[in-house]
Amino acid sequence: MTTTLSIRDLARSGKILSEYDYVDIEDKKSHEYKGLFVSKQYAEDVKKFLEEKLKKEHKKSFEKIMQFSGILDDATKDKSFRELKSEKGTSQCS
Repeated sequence: MTTTLSIRDLARSGKILSEYDYVDIEDKKSHEYKGLFVSKQYAEDVKKFLEEKLKKEHKKSFEKIMQFSGILDDATKDKSFRELKSEKGTSQCS
């Protein structure tokens, strides 16, 4: 079961969380979505999911940064732009 509450409603009655699988939180005036509260029954599953998702995002970001590491360790020092571009093209294809 799910519901949507305002932050004020949640503050008035914290036990309402135990009645639902998850609760969407929104600002009553602006109807802006603020977040999600998950039942303790599902909390560990959600944490595991988020950890995996964040790990993938960090890895992707790290790999994006590491593509420039050759510039920092002088691996590209004596190469022309054309040579670097051709190397980049061949490394992406494999």
